[in-house]
Amino acid sequence: MKYFRILLSILIFSPTALWADAFPIVKPSKQGFSSERLEKIGDLSQRYIEEKKIAGMVNLIARNGKIVYFDAKGSRGIDDPRPLQKDSLFRIYSMTKPITSVALMMLYEQGAFQMKDPVSKFIPELKNLTVMNNAGDIVPAEKTMTMQHLMTHTAGFSYGFNPNDPIDKLYIKAELVKAKDLEGFIDKLSTLPLRSEPGTIWHYSVAVDVMGLVVERITGIAFDVFLQQEIFDPLGMTDTFFSVPKDKRDRFIPNHVWNTEQGMMTTIVELPEWNYEEVTLFSGGGGLVSTAYDYLPFAEMMRNGGALNGKRLLSANTIDFMTTNHMGSLDNGMYSGSSGLGFGLGFQIVTDPVALGLMSSVGEYSWSGAAGTFFWVDPVENIVSITLIQLMASPFPLSSELNALTHQALIQVNQ
Repeated sequence: MKYFRILLSILIFSPTALWADAFPIVKPSKQGFSSERLEKIGDLSQRYIEEKKIAGMVNLIARNGKIVYFDAKGSRGIDDPRPLQKDSLFRIYSMTKPITSVALMMLYEQGAFQMKDPVSKFIPELKNLTVMNNAGDIVPAEKTMTMQHLMTHTAGFSYGFNPNDPIDKLYIKAELVKAKDLEGFIDKLSTLPLRSEPGTIWHYSVAVDVMGLVVERITGIAFDVFLQQEIFDPLGMTDTFFSVPKDKRDRFIPNHVWNTEQGMMTTIVELPEWNYEEVTLFSGGGGLVSTAYDYLPFAEMMRNGGALNGKRLLSANTIDFMTTNHMGSLDNGMYSGSSGLGFGLGFQIVTDPVALGLMSSVGEYSWSGAAGTFFWVDPVENIVSITLIQLMASPFPLSSELNALTHQALIQVNQ
């Protein structure tokens, strides 16, 4: 009896047992996958580790809400040889953006705003905007920034990634990440000129951080509290947060950056202004920490038309609207009509797999994070795939490789 109780305790409290309750782990063949072919994913992971391209990797693949592949390989970091675990905590950076988009669309469904509403309706600080024209002069913006522009990265903002760009130089000088909170963030941002007229160019930017403030202004609730109450709690996401709880910090792994000149990765020392312990600037664009398994309920909710386990966050129509290409005739490089890619409300969308050169489905949507994390949802094959690593400035085509390895493992297809 004593040994039975010990065994029962292990089964009850082990992560695998708990995961099996929410998302059953099944034989791949039960969901139309070849087990043998799926192992190519593990082979690729091991090769990346042996070639010292990454320290470790977690991969999770589910079909129809059932996990067919879940594996952690490698170590926590190049300076931390302890084995990487399936429940290790990762900085997911911009994989925060789709969650923020869902939060805002929940308010859209309540009639809190319309897509053509000016952003200044909720953030008056952005009413009298300026823009830097082609001559380098700062002039009043002619177009009105709308909520749809904000949600599609066509608002005219930037990120400050390019130290040689005149607008990005201003972003760098403004030190937006050092703002105490979203109110301080918008105070700094509102003084900067746009890099383009709203609605004219897709440019990756701080727009989603602004969206987090819109949520606060509409609801009167702190953004982190809104996410917890309206998304994380209903979906049972207990390992996703801005501030890593003290009792979970031992699971938070190091971050790395790829040094192109040396052809190797090095460990990053966390900047004081980007801490994960006592966060007050809740970045809807890149502030969350999570695990592969904890992100799964969010991705599954999307795949399942806005609901999961009897909890509905959005309607199926809203999900369709979010994962429809909103670029129209906008011709701007990555999301031009011939690229095979479009962009919706928070997601990149495959519009033409052949033009893209990727063995995927039309309508597949995805997003990634700065440290090499990414996820995608194939609504045709009912697949969710989540990959987590910690490598900034990765030069490797890991997402395309894993997408192909996942699709080649299918032995029963819906297309």
